[in-house]
Amino acid sequence: MKLRLSSLLLLAALCARAHAQQPQGAVEALRSLCSQPANHTAFTFDHNMLQVAEGYIDDGSEGKRAFAALNSITVENFHYHEPAFYLPESMSALVAVYNAAGWKHLVNQNAPPRESASPHAPITDLWLHFRSGEIDDVTVLVRGQREMNLIEVSGALRPLDLVHLSGHFGIPKIDPSAVMVPAPPGK
Repeated sequence: MKLRLSSLLLLAALCARAHAQQPQGAVEALRSLCSQPANHTAFTFDHNMLQVAEGYIDDGSEGKRAFAALNSITVENFHYHEPAFYLPESMSALVAVYNAAGWKHLVNQNAPPRESASPHAPITDLWLHFRSGEIDDVTVLVRGQREMNLIEVSGALRPLDLVHLSGHFGIPKIDPSAVMVPAPPGK
């Protein structure tokens, strides 16, 4: 019995390690981001699931390399019954949490502050965490009028790998007309 229990604990620790590592305080900031309650759904593709799915993706050798570099992908969806109002102070707190943990924040340049609180079109925030010149974690937050999506990708990725992964597993397709710029200091 002890062998089984220790094996289960080891397996649980390995699975927890495989998922994207959100900075401390990010979950709380995300939960308080909107002024109203939401229906919440989430799913995670772990490394083994991604390896199986890789066989179904025909995206050339570069796409295969991108999938092989993944540890996990987690997708969370928050659906609101009424149009959402995203609290600016909660968004500032979320940004501060990621900045304090060393993540780089890219924002949708076309979203003025007023639109950011009550968007008519989806607004995308992207956070990247680097380790030794590679991206090890990516968080994409898409805020819309009635839903918010959070996509977390963990692995050893090159920036070009993100292009190959877009459009798969809930990762938004890269829009060629989107203009993403580094956030100003403190944002």
